[in-house]
Amino acid sequence: MKYAGRLAVAAIAGVLSLAACGTDDNTTPSTATDGGTAAAPAATSGDNALSGTINAAGSSAQANAVDEWKKAFQSANPGVSINYQPSGSGAGVQAFIAGTVAFAGSDSALKEDEPAQADARCATGKAINLPMVVGPVAVVYNLPGVDGLQLSPKTIGGIFNSQITKWDDPAIKADNPDATLPSTDIQAFHRSDESGTSDNFTKFLAATAEWPYEPAKAWPAEAKGQGAKGSDQIAASVKSTEGAISYVELSYAENSGLQKSKVANGAGEFVELTPESAGKTVEAATVEGTGNDLKMKIDYGTSAAGAYPIVLVTYEITCEKGLSAQDLPLVKGFLGYTASDEGQQVLTNLGYAPLPASLLTKVRAAVEAIA
Repeated sequence: MKYAGRLAVAAIAGVLSLAACGTDDNTTPSTATDGGTAAAPAATSGDNALSGTINAAGSSAQANAVDEWKKAFQSANPGVSINYQPSGSGAGVQAFIAGTVAFAGSDSALKEDEPAQADARCATGKAINLPMVVGPVAVVYNLPGVDGLQLSPKTIGGIFNSQITKWDDPAIKADNPDATLPSTDIQAFHRSDESGTSDNFTKFLAATAEWPYEPAKAWPAEAKGQGAKGSDQIAASVKSTEGAISYVELSYAENSGLQKSKVANGAGEFVELTPESAGKTVEAATVEGTGNDLKMKIDYGTSAAGAYPIVLVTYEITCEKGLSAQDLPLVKGFLGYTASDEGQQVLTNLGYAPLPASLLTKVRAAVEAIA
């Protein structure tokens, strides 16, 4: 199927003017520029103008990205309303399986029994995982007087497993030999709701630290700590609590003005979190899915020079075939826009990283195949 018309780049340049900032940074993974596969928002005039409502839900990690995409897409398509509820990855996937949303945002690909249930929801096709947002996960903290904190994976695991409880613990001192650390109690916060961010964070811990629990969207009760719902509440809790530490997407850390620790990668290099350092880890990831299902495997123990190891990829999960006649053109048009050069460039200004060019080409082809 062809899109219902395309806007010229000039027509949306005003809407997406914020994307122009910082795009000359050659260290950022480049995005594909093949205009044949990059979809712009559909035209708003003529018989083929898009109209209707897209209902979607899921990852709060990508909420800031979706907000910007909505503004641009709805401006170019006044007849379209995009209703995205950042309810968390687990809730989004369940809403998709139940058929109440046209696509789900999830910081983890479909797993275990979910693919079969999602395929059944699609009826005439299968559900596919489309990576769309690279969301670096920051280890954020609130410790006045301590700047440039460095943490190894083993130390992070000990903190979040309630084994390291004071900021002047010998393990933290070993990571920060030149820092003056207070004896303040550590207040470790985790997501209380099922979260793809928790899933990716615990995958990182399981792969690189002495973490005794299975990675999961639900935080292990045995690890204890304090819970907060959603990325926004995690950021607010850390900001208001001296001695706090948690994990949250880079966009939320920056929007809240939180301090971010450097994290050691597989080579033992303490790396500052930036979109560029996170992109180096994603570039080394492999696609495990088949066909248009682009489920990925990330190497959390990467030894690549300058690679920040804690990253997540947010997927848009939808039907390759089987969407309703009403949802099909809207979902295809919107996801085509989010995978376009303009849609990906917006991410760099919001604390995300654009998809590497080789992966983006596959995503565009998969969106084109939705029918």
